[in-house]
This record gives sequence, structure tokens and C-alpha cells, in this order.
Amino acid sequence: MSALLTETELSELICTRISHDVIGNIGAVSNAVELLEEGDMDFLDDIRSILKVSSTVLSSRLKFFRLAFGLSNANLENIEVIKTTTENYLKTLGNQNYPISLALELHTPNWGRVAMIAIMIAADTLIKGGKIEAREVGNKLAVVVHTQASLSAEKLKNIKLVLAGEKPENNIAQYAPVFYLQQLMQQKQTHLTLVEDPALGFIVE
Repeated sequence: MSALLTETELSELICTRISHDVIGNIGAVSNAVELLEEGDMDFLDDIRSILKVSSTVLSSRLKFFRLAFGLSNANLENIEVIKTTTENYLKTLGNQNYPISLALELHTPNWGRVAMIAIMIAADTLIKGGKIEAREVGNKLAVVVHTQASLSAEKLKNIKLVLAGEKPENNIAQYAPVFYLQQLMQQKQTHLTLVEDPALGFIVE
């Protein structure tokens, strides 16, 4: 466990981050149900669209969070499930104009959870879409971010703070994946290195 957080504090941060990431679409579903209850058929097409989009986002994100943060299960042994679940999660973050694509290459499932968390952290830095590559090379895992736009300077700064053993001043729950990844690294007795030249990357070895 990171010296910065107790197990309870880390659990609180993860719960807060997950709740933040699903509450918007839960609210959209609730609003759509209210419109249905009012019986105004003028909004039927809009209601269908809201329910379809929101249910897809909720399902994709919750499946990802279940694998990334939940108890270990058989799906974490299946590389294709890890890849599909992560791709679907990234689709909920990007849009048609600024999608986030993924190139994931794992040879063993041992890096599965670590890769998912590192990809989540990398995606948090993207502002206008891009590509995330995650590859297992020998006994290392490399996660690299490619984008034509700039990355979020604030999030990069705070990620560095956490990796340096400090806490961000604001929105600390946003960085729950970074704290959690540190814990995973300690359990696996591995080390995480952040590189920024020529592209942002995380090297786990």
C-alpha cells in the first residue's frame, strides 16, 4: 500500500471516481424515464436515443471497472476479453470527431489488470482523442500515448505528483487509478516509470 493512503482511503477514492464516471449517464436515463412517464410522444425518438447511448456507456464502463478494480475472476485470464472491454471503455470517452483507439498486445494475462489501469490513466490525459498503445515486451509493459493535440497539463502534473509520493491539491479522486496502480506495482514488486519524449508513456518493469 502506498504510504500516502490507507486501504480505506484508496477504496474511498476508487468508489468516488467510479461514481463520478457513471452518474451523468444515470441521470440521463432517469430524465428519459421521467419523459416517458409524462407520456409526451413528441420526444419518443429523443428518449430512445438517450436510453440507447446511456445504457451502452454505463454497461461498457461498469464492465471495465469490474475487471480493472474488482476481485480477480476468469475474465482477467482472457486477453481477448481484456482487449474488448478496454476498447469499449475508451469508446465511451472519445467521440466521432476525437476518438480514442487502442493497440493492445499482451502475450500473457499477467499484465491484464495493470495494462487496463495504465490505459485508463493515459486516456485521462487526452483532450482531443488519440491512440494508446499497450504492449508486453519481454518482462516489461509499455503504454504509450499518441495524439495530434496537446495533453492535459494539469492532469500530467498531478500524475507526476502521485508518482513522486505526493497528493494533488484538488480533485484527488480523479487520480484514484494512479494510486491503485502504485499499489499493484508494490504487490508485483515492479516499478513504474513515466517518460515524455517523444510521446507520453508508462513503462512497467
